[in-house]
Parts: sequence; structure tokens; C-alpha cells
Amino acid sequence: MAKIDLLSAAKVKSLKVPGDYLDGRGLYLQVRSESSKSWLLKFSLHKRAREMGLGSALDFSLAEARDARDKYRKLIKLGIDPIDQRKADEAAKALDRAKTITFKDACTRYIAANRSGWKNVKHAAQWEATLKTYAYPKLGGLPVQGVDVALVMAVLEPIWSTKSETASRVRGRIESVLDWAKALGLRDGENPARWRGHLDMLLPKPSKVSTVKNHPALPYGDLPAFMKDLREREGIAAAAMEFLILTAARTGEVLNAPWSEVDTKKAVWTIPGARMKNGKEHVVPLSPAAIAVLARMEKLRSGDFIFTGQSSGRPLSNMALLVLLRRMKRTEITSHGFRSTFRDWAAERGYPDPVAEAALAHSVPDAVVAAYKRTTFFELRKKMMDDWATFATSDPLEKSNVLPMRA
Repeated sequence: MAKIDLLSAAKVKSLKVPGDYLDGRGLYLQVRSESSKSWLLKFSLHKRAREMGLGSALDFSLAEARDARDKYRKLIKLGIDPIDQRKADEAAKALDRAKTITFKDACTRYIAANRSGWKNVKHAAQWEATLKTYAYPKLGGLPVQGVDVALVMAVLEPIWSTKSETASRVRGRIESVLDWAKALGLRDGENPARWRGHLDMLLPKPSKVSTVKNHPALPYGDLPAFMKDLREREGIAAAAMEFLILTAARTGEVLNAPWSEVDTKKAVWTIPGARMKNGKEHVVPLSPAAIAVLARMEKLRSGDFIFTGQSSGRPLSNMALLVLLRRMKRTEITSHGFRSTFRDWAAERGYPDPVAEAALAHSVPDAVVAAYKRTTFFELRKKMMDDWATFATSDPLEKSNVLPMRA
């Protein structure tokens, strides 16, 4: 009767000549050198010859190699390829290990992966702050795979009616992190933070539970009187406020504007996408009144920024405009509110909504106007901004300030 086990522990240790040494039932000791020996299982499945490594002979003893051989041969008898099965088992273990990553860790990795694509540092800070405040207390230490609908609702319900805008952002951020985790194989199943067709069945629409609070704005009919008072005041803050009104730009866009963005000869101010809320470059036509403000600032030029603050090399702060409004005893309005003042004026004067919206760097909803050539569209805005400046700087006592809508 043929001997089945051809190897012994001593022989495994002593073999030096390169070759494949049979132990029985498909198990071989593969010798490459005295220090390089490994176990190999040779088998045939579905009329296909296969070889499967079972590890180094330095790490696994002969007895352990035989146990592995016997385990895999049972799979072969069932028609299962042990190589494929081992790969599947390893993948499942890797997934299980990966799924132990906490929701907080997933958020940290998601923010790190996307930080460079976000337009500013502030955006990443807002993500971190809202998740830390609202999501981490209930989800932070849990496996990302374990986040379910009940947990997401536990985060959102307490703030959905009282802080609807914040709650909506938190929901969207949780959804993004969980989608990212699923794409990496860190979780499976449906996204419990998805809104459409899911949470919209459990929570009221944000618009139904909140009232949009606009920035307090000056009625456009009162603007000439305000501008008269403003232009009688000296200082960089007053100049910045005047430029902000004349360009209908956002406060941050004005205060952080460097001289390199303006071309007074062409009468344009080109704000790069990196500084815009929508991430797109915005070209602002400058009226003669706006150019005059820049000319005054040119005489005081002391750095890169048009409107410099008290600190060397730093732009004017938002607080300077707030203090200015307090001195003017106009605490009921904000600097940002002048964009609404401009928008109301443009509507009353009959300017097309898409043109006014484009002047505010909003998206252009009208397909016809959006199809205009860029130069033509710019000319439409240039005429509007010139008219706006003329109105804003006019004598507040003139009856001509109250004009009918444009035909």
C-alpha cells in the first residue's frame, strides 16, 4: 500500500535542493533555497489545473499545511474553487475591519479628501463645526455602517423646526459622508440621510417650517438721502460703503478686493471665482462714480488692498462698516442689504430680471438672456449700473428720483 505522507518535519527543515516535494493529496513543499520554502496545493477543478499558495514553511508547520490542505480539498469536492473562496473571505474580513471606522473618522476623511476642491477654508470650517455640534454627539463614535434612519432622525428632529437652514445643511452633509463611505465599501445599503423619496416622507419641507430672514435693507427711494450723508463723511469705511452700493457687490468681495482686480481704464472690476460665492468669475462694470471712489483710494494707497484696515497689509474689517452705520444712526440696515435695495430699484425701473440677477452674480434663469453673447450682456449690465449710480448720487430733493418703470 502506497505511503500517503511523504514528508516529515525533519525533512522539511533539511531539504535544500530546489524543487517541489510531494507530501500527499496535492500538498507540495516548494523549495527555492534553504531559506525560501513554501507550501503549495495543486488541484484540478472543472478540468482546469490550479495551484494555490498556502504560505511560507517558515511560518506554517507541516501539520498546519496539512490542515489547510484538508480544509480546501473539502471545498473542491463541493465544486468550490478554494482560491476564489479565500479571496472572498479576505475581502469580507477587510470590509468588516473597514466598517469599524466611526462616523466621525469618516467625516474627517471626507473633509480631508474634499478640502482642496472647496473654494475657501471657511467652507471646511463650517462643515467641521456643524457636524461637531449636531451630528457627533449622537453619531460620532458609532461605526459608519451602523448609522440608520432612526439615528439620523435623532440628529435632525430637535433642530428641524427651530434651526431649519442649519438642519438642512447638516442632513446634506451626513448624506454626502455616507455616500462617500459607501463608494469606498465602508458601508452598504440605502443612504438613511437621503431627502428625496425618503426623509421628505418623515420631515416637513424646510420652507414649511421656517421664515426666510433677509438682510435688513434700505428702501430704494431713501437711497439718495443716505448717499448724500455717506459722501459727506471722510474715511476708508465710508468709501468702501459707497463702492459697495455702487457695484451691488457683497461685503466680503468689496473689503477683500486687491488693486490687481480693477482696471480703471477699461472701467471693470474682475472678481476671480475663488472669491465668489458661486465659484465663478464675475466682471463688474464700473460707473464713473465707482471709478471716482477708486481714484480717492489711489491717493491713500498703502498696500495690496483697495480698502485697507488699521493693521498693516490687512483689508478693512466688517466691523468698520457696522460702526459706520451706527455713527450714521442707521442700525436698522446692513451693508449686505444694499443688494436688496439695488434689486428692488432694478425691478421698479423695468430692467429684465435676468440682467439684474446677473449683476448680483446670481444664476441667469432666462434662457433667452442667457444665450446673449457675453459682450452684449455686459453692455446691458453696464447701462444698468450707470443708471443705478446716477440715481444713487442724485439730489434727494429732486422729484425726478421717482421715475416710472422703463418701457
